[in-house]
Amino acid sequence: MARPSKDDELVFLPLGGSNEIGMNFNLYGFGPAHDRKWIVVDLGVTFGDQTTPGVEVILPDPSYIEQYADRILGIVLTHAHEDHIGAVAWLWPRMKAPVYATPFTAFILREKLREADLLDEVSITEVPLGGSIELGPFKLDLITLTHSIPEPNGLAIRTPLGTILHTGDWKIDPDPLLGGVTDEDAIRRLGDEGVLAMVCDSTNVFVDGHAGSEADVRVAMTNLISGLKGKVAVACFASNVARMDSVIRAAEAAGRRVCLAGRSMHRMAAAAKSVGLMQDIQPFLDDTEARHLPENRVLYLCTGSQGEPRAALARIAEGTHPHVNLGAGDSVVFSSRVIPGNEIPIRNLQNKLTERGVRLYTERDHPGIHVSGHPCRDELAEMYAWARPTISVPTHGERRHLMEHAAFARDLQVPQQVTPRNGDMVRLAPGRAEIIDEVPAGRLFVDAGVMTPENGEALRERRHAAFNGVVAVSVVLDGRGKIASGPQVRALGLPTEDEEHLDEVLDELADEAEEAIKRLKGDQKELDDSIETAISRAVKKASQRIWGRRPVVETTVLRI
Repeated sequence: MARPSKDDELVFLPLGGSNEIGMNFNLYGFGPAHDRKWIVVDLGVTFGDQTTPGVEVILPDPSYIEQYADRILGIVLTHAHEDHIGAVAWLWPRMKAPVYATPFTAFILREKLREADLLDEVSITEVPLGGSIELGPFKLDLITLTHSIPEPNGLAIRTPLGTILHTGDWKIDPDPLLGGVTDEDAIRRLGDEGVLAMVCDSTNVFVDGHAGSEADVRVAMTNLISGLKGKVAVACFASNVARMDSVIRAAEAAGRRVCLAGRSMHRMAAAAKSVGLMQDIQPFLDDTEARHLPENRVLYLCTGSQGEPRAALARIAEGTHPHVNLGAGDSVVFSSRVIPGNEIPIRNLQNKLTERGVRLYTERDHPGIHVSGHPCRDELAEMYAWARPTISVPTHGERRHLMEHAAFARDLQVPQQVTPRNGDMVRLAPGRAEIIDEVPAGRLFVDAGVMTPENGEALRERRHAAFNGVVAVSVVLDGRGKIASGPQVRALGLPTEDEEHLDEVLDELADEAEEAIKRLKGDQKELDDSIETAISRAVKKASQRIWGRRPVVETTVLRI
């Protein structure tokens, strides 16, 4: 490897995934400050919640690195979870760099690119497990890890200024059932060579012990499902192929056939089979076959464990699924954890299922039917003992996770710790690790299929309307600017005691609008903008008095 020049620097720049769980978007730069070469590691999404009405998908903002798109040598994907690859189809046109992924991840990515009509444009290089990638000053070796999806990889990123171990998502599972175990020997060899920095998953840093083994989940699921009567549905993350496999084996042991419910389940099953997984199971039932088998012979494997409104389990709970109907005597097993922020939709989903007479089984009341895919404290300690990095760089966590991870690394005698936020550029070498710059690192919202800024006008208005309501005012003026009809007022999302009270309130708002028009002088009556502004101010002031809120006011002025 070439010797570095005196001006060369090695930097780490997270634009997503630091100070949050999800939306991973990490960059490594090498070279002098004015001419760095970059690689991107992962390009993922996060998801909307109650604070982003109408927005389901949120992307990291690539504006900073977009200006250096010609210096991006490649986009390297560690594994196929949405928070690591979900933004590629959205943001690749703004970077247009070649993409590198192992076969399973490449299969999933191609499906996404096909939907976005980008499949023929994006260069995807499939890298074998344990393979290597050379990108300018970066030489990357893939290290097999264990996670809740096939082919998770850590990256040994070798540069003239030192080696970085980027773990991606991982855990230590001696019996993962699908895929290889974490390659301890490779990480130990890396530690012997010398690891400058380890950029490491922080998700479970507050949890003592080990995450647990998928083999134990298979035993627990087999015991549970074998004792259930009626129809059974199991909800889990479709991307957790090992869990899918465990549920399928448990179903077959109980004499049940499996029917997949949800497009993601079908996609992940196809991806798994494409790389040689799940080959020795019975064929999945289609919807018609499942309806004609006895109830105690079928198991539905469903998407929607997080209460997603359009997923299969949500439609089953609403009674609107075209093929699956659950009721008294049936069971739903939640083989997943509650992702923070999803508590309300999951609770609502479970209440709807309960109202239909369905019995629920969750990790809370049946420990062992789920284990995490992320490392707990004992596993983190083992990883640090193997790699022995000089610098700890916690990532994949909220602020409290990153700070606790840094403190834990300090306790483990790691010499340096740095906890960047999204947008903090960390110089890893030469010299002591430190944050040397702060660059823009925002979010883009996918709103009705359109990418919009995080604080775009449409969402601001939607939030405002959701809290304060909407008042629509229309008025017709004659050629002299006098009122010919109206004002007519309509209120949406604002409370009234009854219909009579509503009429009184609307009349009061109409009077205020009329007075506002009459108060206008001279040329103001000739300008529609002046009239609309005057009406809006008057109606908002009156609404504040009546309801204690300032609604969105939409005014229509017609002239005859």
